[in-house]
Amino acid sequence: MRKIVLLRHGESVWNRDNMFAGWVDVELSDRGVRQAKEAAVILKKEGFLFDTAFASILKRAVHTLEIVLKEMNLSDVVIIEDERLNERHYGSLQGVNKKEAVRKFGEEQVRKWRRGYEDRPPEGESLADVVERVELCWQEKIIPAIREGKSILISAHGNSLRALVKILDRLSGSEVEKLNIPTGIPLVYELNEALEPVKHYYLAEPGQAEEAIKAVAEETKI
Repeated sequence: MRKIVLLRHGESVWNRDNMFAGWVDVELSDRGVRQAKEAAVILKKEGFLFDTAFASILKRAVHTLEIVLKEMNLSDVVIIEDERLNERHYGSLQGVNKKEAVRKFGEEQVRKWRRGYEDRPPEGESLADVVERVELCWQEKIIPAIREGKSILISAHGNSLRALVKILDRLSGSEVEKLNIPTGIPLVYELNEALEPVKHYYLAEPGQAEEAIKAVAEETKI
């Protein structure tokens, strides 16, 4: 059995302010730093050790990873940054408050832009576009590392991790539209020898992940 850990970066300053970030390179909030440290505590408690880590090139993911590895006293981990793990590019929505976007464009349109599989915000990417680039990273870099026996941690973003979960669980476009991934809570996938998921679960206190997932889903609720 092989395990990989997916970790959405800790809360960023634009998560805190409920703004579309996309490729804007915003920093972690104070809460985001705490979340990264808390993730490290539970990973260490559960006996996880990593020798290879992947991250996007955006500093909220990179800094989350650095904090986790420092708190776990893991200094020799090979870190591979890949822009294909970047957050979805939200185009003209980047820097816009999510609830203000709902007031301006309507709840249904913002839902399509935010969660629709094929829908692209103006000048931005659809989730399908993100899946295409994440799939390439998965096939070209992550799978070979797993097959070499590496212990893998992936620090990325809500949408790039949704894309990876779609690939792992072979979700349909409509199924992945309903998927929300919270900040700062490790998501463990156990894979068989064919790298097919056997099970997955969050490392969190009872009810914590469910509450955090609900909060993500309601970010545009007025």
